[in-house]
Amino acid sequence: MSFHSMWAELLPIGRAADSGGYRRFAWTGADTDCRAWFRQQAETRGLALETDRNGNQWAWLGDPAAGNAVVTGSHLDSVPDGGAFDGPLGIVSAFAALDELRARDARFTRPLSIVNFGDEEGARFGLACVGSRLTAGQLTAEQAHRLADADGVTLPRAMEAAGYDPDALGPDPGRLDRIGAFVELHVEQGRALDLTGDRVGIASAIRPHGRWRFDFRGEANHAGTTRLADRRDPMLPYAETVLAARREAALADAVATFGRVRVEPGGVNAVPSLVSGWLDARAAGQGSLDAVVAGVEEAARDHARAHGVDLTVVRESFTPVVEFDHALRDELARILGRATELTVPVLGTGAGHDAGILSGRLPTAMLFVRNPTGVSHSPAESAAEDDCVAGVAALADVLEGLACT
Repeated sequence: MSFHSMWAELLPIGRAADSGGYRRFAWTGADTDCRAWFRQQAETRGLALETDRNGNQWAWLGDPAAGNAVVTGSHLDSVPDGGAFDGPLGIVSAFAALDELRARDARFTRPLSIVNFGDEEGARFGLACVGSRLTAGQLTAEQAHRLADADGVTLPRAMEAAGYDPDALGPDPGRLDRIGAFVELHVEQGRALDLTGDRVGIASAIRPHGRWRFDFRGEANHAGTTRLADRRDPMLPYAETVLAARREAALADAVATFGRVRVEPGGVNAVPSLVSGWLDARAAGQGSLDAVVAGVEEAARDHARAHGVDLTVVRESFTPVVEFDHALRDELARILGRATELTVPVLGTGAGHDAGILSGRLPTAMLFVRNPTGVSHSPAESAAEDDCVAGVAALADVLEGLACT
């Protein structure tokens, strides 16, 4: 099956008619349909399909027990109204690369697997890379069981409703010990490749990043009868904190975003009692990130105090700087340079990925495919067909160099 036909089959799943974006959230109907699509691709190619204790899907060529396996893949879930390429491009390209290697009559000397990691975006439960974090031991079963969505549905309940066993959640060191290298292909979330004119690049590192929840607690009251001077309105310090985040990020040459807010009780004619805002902050280095978050928190506390509002700040997730395995990264550059007779650019990224989570346990690397606009996490996210095909060819070359004679 060609890249184009696979892409066409996957494209309608979870697509919202009103926005054109995708709502493929963990343990929902759209997620189930994506998993069924993955299963079909594995079966069509005669691959052995496993679903591990954390809900990640693995399609195996060769005996996984042999060890030193080469694994590729990504994720199929999305952010709210996200684009088509973030995640799925890596999985469709992985199956297409395997087809290409079989067309070349490549002889595999190491087991090969294609993986679909569950809940990478964290759109439903607020924590990114849940499937890979659990597998790598960066998230405990107890912590995972406490995760809940905006409707109060816990992760265990959602898994049970989808037919999975939440009591099995937990680290999976034996599985990771069988992997010798993990290579993830991903659409670039930026314009570095477009600016250099390159179709494919290699990742050098993932910048440190995290998510913090700011809870501003005030006093609910009537919007029409409560004097401004008598209010303890948590919306006011929250709004000022959003502006403070922009200022602090600009000073540190970083990025900081309040992209989600929850208001209680949520009435148009009511002063809120609680405003919760989620800060996403990323920087080139740990010192810069620390300075940004500290500056935002200091501003939030000052504004909360001025309005008689209580403030709690909770760090919900954090990933330190990830330097991808230098030896594997250099090997990818050597393989692609030999195959294409071109120098493949090496670039950093501010986006988190499953490859970054696994990097603490095994050698990982990433390939990026050019994004002409740099737009991501939006229906406008795109990649040209020729660039996608070039990405498949690059991934096939890499897998051949790593897993074949």
